[in-house]
Amino acid sequence: MPEQSNDYRVVVFGAGGVGKSSLVLRFVKGTFRDSYIPTIEDTYRQVISCNKNICTLQITDTTGSHQFPAMQRLSISKGHAFILVYSVCSRQSLEELRPIMDVIREVKGPDLTQIPIMVVGNKCDESAELREVSSSEGQAQAQEWGVSFMETSAKTNHNVKQLFQELLNLEKSRNVSLQIGGKASSRVAKDKCEVM
Repeated sequence: MPEQSNDYRVVVFGAGGVGKSSLVLRFVKGTFRDSYIPTIEDTYRQVISCNKNICTLQITDTTGSHQFPAMQRLSISKGHAFILVYSVCSRQSLEELRPIMDVIREVKGPDLTQIPIMVVGNKCDESAELREVSSSEGQAQAQEWGVSFMETSAKTNHNVKQLFQELLNLEKSRNVSLQIGGKASSRVAKDKCEVM
């Protein structure tokens, strides 16, 4: 298990071109770029509330290629939570999450119930003609793996903040929040994480 520190580490996985970097940049900087620039690995930081203290949400945006398995395993071993992204316009990108999920199980152990994991169907703003994976298919895959599911669009900013909030809400071992002091939440958040 990763050591308890002032960092809360989220790792974003998925095939090349599914929008991992776009989701992270939309969340952290509020920007979107139309051009595709392949990533090897980037890390972004955002201030969050953790157990009523200010700490850092560290988001690792990983490569879409399988060229760096040692980096992938290291990211998994240090990660507290995981976002597995596919494009709703590419069935292949959903299939490419299977080996990543296998490595997460191998590194973290077979019982992933205490680890926040979200399967994310990105590019949900695309036209129906371009869609290859229905929302119900994405949901079914997440259920098969015993993890949460959400569809997003980094381009239109649909569900981007909600994705990170929901991921933090899945955290059981500490109270993490996007809002410092938990001001944005009207419900009582016990041992939850929120983005500020």
